[in-house]
Amino acid sequence: MSETSQLDAVLYREDEGIAWITLNRPERLNAFAGAMRDDLRAAVERAAESAEVRVVVITGAGRGFCTGADVEVMSDLVARGDAAAFEGYVEAGMRAVRALVACRKPVIAAVNGVAAGAGASLACACDVRVASEKASIGFTFTRIGVHPDWGASWFLPRLVGTGRAAELVLSARMADAREAERIGLFQRVHAADAFEGEVRSFALELAAKPPLALAAAKHSLSISPDADLETMMETEREAQMRLFRSADVREGIAAFNEKRKAAFRGE
Repeated sequence: MSETSQLDAVLYREDEGIAWITLNRPERLNAFAGAMRDDLRAAVERAAESAEVRVVVITGAGRGFCTGADVEVMSDLVARGDAAAFEGYVEAGMRAVRALVACRKPVIAAVNGVAAGAGASLACACDVRVASEKASIGFTFTRIGVHPDWGASWFLPRLVGTGRAAELVLSARMADAREAERIGLFQRVHAADAFEGEVRSFALELAAKPPLALAAAKHSLSISPDADLETMMETEREAQMRLFRSADVREGIAAFNEKRKAAFRGE
């Protein structure tokens, strides 16, 4: 079953258990403007609530993933001294990040091109980043005198370490796909002509796995950087006992014994 709709400059489509969310301002490299931030949040929440969706993929239309805030919009805000509108945009980005973190389903950032500023932060807020060899990523906030947002100051040090995070943020430089893969920002990098197919294959691979187990693992991994060993072992125990009673475990064991592919239902 496939479903397509448009929320302003954000496209939403469900297909084979995958929610495809596409930032759709290719003429501006998918820079955020207007209600785009809240439209993205709404799309993520829609995917999270859909009984048909197992995996969420966020990508960009055209040759860019997302270049963050539209500088033309920022220029207008600065010229008018409209701090209230600027704060509204920052808070809308915060709401989008909260939706991504709250989503119990795996979220893949399919970084098809440049990801800069809030676009880089958005990619970091996703669970896994899969990139085209033509992609690049940079936390370019200081180029125009602003501070990282969309949770970048929390996510980035946990992904690459504090020293490397400082170098990336303070220099505001762009890293190409291979460097980003080497330092742990991108988990997979694919040839540009194979990128879409590789993203779909990976998303389908995750969609076939047990939803309850993925959700539990996602939660545990999200809290582990700030937890001690005893807290994490107790979290693991609780998750194991909860999952042990699920129909998915019974199906997984039966499929293993019968040497067939499991059909997990999230029950």
